[in-house]
Amino acid sequence: SLGDIAQISGAIQDIKENHTGDKVFILTTSPYEELFLKCPYIDEVYIDQRLSRLNLFYLLKLKQMISKLRLIKIYDLQNSSRTSFYRQFLFNKIKWSSTETTLPSGTNKSNFDKYPVLERFNFQLINSNIVTKHTLKPSFSWACENIKSEERRVGKEGRSRWSPDH
Repeated sequence: SLGDIAQISGAIQDIKENHTGDKVFILTTSPYEELFLKCPYIDEVYIDQRLSRLNLFYLLKLKQMISKLRLIKIYDLQNSSRTSFYRQFLFNKIKWSSTETTLPSGTNKSNFDKYPVLERFNFQLINSNIVTKHTLKPSFSWACENIKSEERRVGKEGRSRWSPDH
């Protein structure tokens, strides 16, 4: 949702600032593509159609698309059952940062999820060796322009968009 994107804005900024020489990619759904193409901390946007987990053809195409990126690490800010599935079955060879991989010893996810979301992001990133300056106080100001009136940034400034169907 739009509120989720506003909340992860600070975390994305911190990830980008800690990986200054690296490209930062985001996997999202098509309704948020235009918005993420505007984000100055995202280099490329990839679309997940979120088809059924039983759709093996789609999952294979998604895995191939992501594998071509040669990612070193994935920061899972969604922390959903879907992204957990992706970690276990599609991207299990890539280092992964999520609630599950950074939980404090002796803490279960359902108890951890009771903490405010920004605090959970902050904990996750700190325990993934990210210096956090913006996670607890995200700025969503980069999204304030009228999305429809802005020129599409496909290929512009090194930004692009991709989906398994391309």
